Amino acid sequence: MLVPAVGTASFVETLERIWDAGHAALPLDPRLPQAAADALVGRLAPTHVADGDRWEALPDGRPVEDGDALVVATSGSTGQPKGVVLTHASLHASAVATSARLDVDPTTDRWLACLPLAHVGGLGVVVRALVTGTPVELARRPDPEMIASAPERGVTLTALVATVLGRTDTSGFRVVLVGGAAAPSDVGDNVVVTWGMTETGGGIVYDGTPLEGTEVRSNDGRLEVRSPSLLRCYRDRSGDIDPRAQDGWFDTGDLGELNAGRVVVHGRAGDLIITGGENVWPAPVERVLATCPGVAEVAVVGRPDPEWGQVVTAVVVAADATSPPTLDQLRSHVRAELPAHAAPRRVEFVEAIARTPLGKVQRASL
Repeated sequence: MLVPAVGTASFVETLERIWDAGHAALPLDPRLPQAAADALVGRLAPTHVADGDRWEALPDGRPVEDGDALVVATSGSTGQPKGVVLTHASLHASAVATSARLDVDPTTDRWLACLPLAHVGGLGVVVRALVTGTPVELARRPDPEMIASAPERGVTLTALVATVLGRTDTSGFRVVLVGGAAAPSDVGDNVVVTWGMTETGGGIVYDGTPLEGTEVRSNDGRLEVRSPSLLRCYRDRSGDIDPRAQDGWFDTGDLGELNAGRVVVHGRAGDLIITGGENVWPAPVERVLATCPGVAEVAVVGRPDPEWGQVVTAVVVAADATSPPTLDQLRSHVRAELPAHAAPRRVEFVEAIARTPLGKVQRASL
């Protein structure tokens, strides 16, 4: 059942009403252009659209299976968004494991849900609150001033993306979860860096350690997970596709390793840059370049090159377009902290860097 994902109490009420009736909810991001929204609805085939307590049937909808709770569209950072089906059991497992790791006490804690509710980062906060009976404050958008003042209203917990975290005073919170994209290197002691995705029901690894019940392994460098919070299937108009292996393992598409039991994530398999035979991951280079004078925003990609195979390329939004940093300045800044092969050999200046609602760089569009 399609429901506009707006950060208000009515969204939560509609969500509960849908579940009580035995349906699953497809939260729709109200910021989507109409053409993109129509395409998403066409692919995922909801049976109804919910507007408060009124439900309107949609043509050619396809029912869900018993126990399905949510159909969540992925961010689409690497291509067309997929419809991830999460069950009530997987949502409950995720909420319980997360709350246990954070020592959430419903009598003293209070969540702030300010990320988009059409994505698992924002939805996860609402689900945790509902499952554990923890109070939750909802906001339509992650405004830094509103977030910074939330502890004065009794809020102790929130979830943010890295771009918002870097602009916001979060020192008043007991715990701040950050995910979606690489976190800044200088985060506060109350910040917990998470790794997960829509398919895992949100974050399943906190500060390198898997949540209770979650298993992570590296299979030839590709991270695979097995967890009670995993999706049931992908949904589209033609049917359901289960991406899990027969023994329950799910290939995340991320590359990484386990180091003394801790999960180290390098990045998406397609993000790896191989230049002159050397492997370069964009995230560490981006973190260093973000501190370079004159850089307001940066993404790192590999561009084809006949000599090097790929060259590390910095896509930069300059703080002052009339006086942008030079390539030599960028290279020197990176070489002061990282190996020389990680330093960019090209720079491209843009007005803005395309990102998903959760702050992930849309590298395919760069």
